[in-house]
Amino acid sequence: MKDEMSSADVSALVYELVHGPYNLIDAKIGKIYQPFSDEIRINLFIHGKGRDNLILEAGKRAHISRNLPPNPKLPPSFPMLLRKHLLGGRILDISQYDFDRIIEIRIVRGGVETVLVAELFARGNIVLLNSERKIILPMKPVTFRGRKIRSGETYEYPESKVNPLKITEEGMKDLLYTSTSDLVRTIATKMNLGGNFSEEICLVSGIDKNRSAKEIDDQEISILCESVKDVLSPLVSGDLKPNIVNKKKNDELEPVNVNPFDLKIFEKYEKKYYESFNEALDEYFGKASLEKVDEKVETVKKDKTGVFERRLQQQEAAISKFEKQSEKYVQAAEKIYSNYQDIEHIMDVLNNARNKGYSWNEIKSIIKSSKDSTPAAKSIINIDPGKGIIVLDLDGTNLEININKSIPQNAEMYYEKSKKVTRKREGALKALEETKASMQKKEKKEPSKRKIIRKPSWYERFRWFISSDGFLVVGGRDADTNEEIVKKYMEKRDLFFHTQAPGAPVTVIKTEGKEVPSTTIEETSRFVVSYSSLWKLGHFAGDCYMVKPEQVSKTPESGEYLKKGSFVIRGERNYFKNVPMRVAVGIEKDTPRVIGGPVSAIAERGEYIIELIPGKFNQNDIAKKIYRILVDSVEDVSLVRQIASSDKIARMLPPGGSDIV
Repeated sequence: MKDEMSSADVSALVYELVHGPYNLIDAKIGKIYQPFSDEIRINLFIHGKGRDNLILEAGKRAHISRNLPPNPKLPPSFPMLLRKHLLGGRILDISQYDFDRIIEIRIVRGGVETVLVAELFARGNIVLLNSERKIILPMKPVTFRGRKIRSGETYEYPESKVNPLKITEEGMKDLLYTSTSDLVRTIATKMNLGGNFSEEICLVSGIDKNRSAKEIDDQEISILCESVKDVLSPLVSGDLKPNIVNKKKNDELEPVNVNPFDLKIFEKYEKKYYESFNEALDEYFGKASLEKVDEKVETVKKDKTGVFERRLQQQEAAISKFEKQSEKYVQAAEKIYSNYQDIEHIMDVLNNARNKGYSWNEIKSIIKSSKDSTPAAKSIINIDPGKGIIVLDLDGTNLEININKSIPQNAEMYYEKSKKVTRKREGALKALEETKASMQKKEKKEPSKRKIIRKPSWYERFRWFISSDGFLVVGGRDADTNEEIVKKYMEKRDLFFHTQAPGAPVTVIKTEGKEVPSTTIEETSRFVVSYSSLWKLGHFAGDCYMVKPEQVSKTPESGEYLKKGSFVIRGERNYFKNVPMRVAVGIEKDTPRVIGGPVSAIAERGEYIIELIPGKFNQNDIAKKIYRILVDSVEDVSLVRQIASSDKIARMLPPGGSDIV
């Protein structure tokens, strides 16, 4: 089953989004959601049509969709920051980069242009760029060799492939003669076309797809170029015929492929045609995605103990796989020894031919012409001169033999592989026993019968923690709550904290007229920097300052303007430099609720403490990880489910990505 879009699919989709019935040029950007870790949904208002939704799933698909999964109750930081830059903006243009699986959406808002890039290839990303192509925000900050996808970096494309729409005979010749693979794989990878369109080109050209790419002559190269133009011509003309290919399985039709136009390789299959490629993509990918969500929800409902059982099944399957692999490698080594003389003869013949000056292409040609008359030639399946590997048919099994090693060394190589897999099997067996022990432990736990009914305190709407010394510390979540804390809850006897960095919570220690110890001051400074934008930027330390409430004012200097949530600080500030950033979440000992904040404060008042540092997992993902840890660790699982859902945990986490210490 096809599980991702090809470059040709992307080309057809972009054509429709610019020229077809789903024209999105001048559409207005509405709210943006992130239902899954790799997927965003952009709500659009399309002039003359109304509202619609564009799905962008990194590494997989993009299309207008009516099959919409439910959104998380607590939105992750990525879509919220996209809203900040894009909400209310208009789409200027949509394009495909150089026939690659990359879609660029140019957007303007308030005269400021940005570019939203959707990478639909494996390990792809969704990235927001400014007009100078500097990265404002990536969905997943990552670093590859020679390519950084991080805020502030200049966006660079991955290594480009050959554009099949612009291929020349000379270019085709270079592409084929530098390949070490067969024809169909060379076209699929070097032209970025994927399997189906490569198979189609070989079929239309009449050239055997399994032939070595280097063997194709000039006349066949000319035919191939014409076949590429012929197969891909609908992408140029826009004459699309979108369809889903269905295959019979257990007397029922199942979708196995989606294409923008008819392909001869699917001639004998049943097809369903659609008015637009967007509709076909949504039916194929969107519907399947939604069905997976429904299946997951149904599985959770039916199977309360599914976590351990699934883990057990996976471990048992892995053990079985390792056992088969180990046996396979041992048999391979034994076959090498049982065919010792035949292998030795073949290696001697090849080495003698090389010593006489024959090229590898000449040797391959001789072997090919001798297959019917010479048993040794018949057993040679393939030769890879670059790696010094020959593939031999030994008693019906194809095995790789390194011609630069002796026969015992080749056999030992397979024995070593068997030993390595055996070690993996032993590790999996140990993990299996641990899972069984965890299941037994869970079965012994008595379910909690108590129901938690608790009226939340006023400060739980904000960011907050109770210090080691018992002081309440309250911080804002956004501009509105920053404003509310200062105007409604800050008293003259309190202490005010903030950072120089934007996006930091206004934070107040409620002193109640008592002297505040240094431990509370230190914990508050850690709280302020950790819940600021510095965490999201991946910093591990930051600066903040403390002032008295009378130094905080909403009255700006003459001629200046203060936006909501901002304040003027007058007078001397007490600075705290290089404050380390690390937080913890846990369950409070006395009051059954989730707490989060500086490690020392949470360790004092909580149990089942989980420490965090800035990292790669977004709020939703890390909250789910913490929830699973608590479910596995806390005896009263019912209590965890009532008071520590992943949504409640996420409210206690800093903005941006985190890692568990």
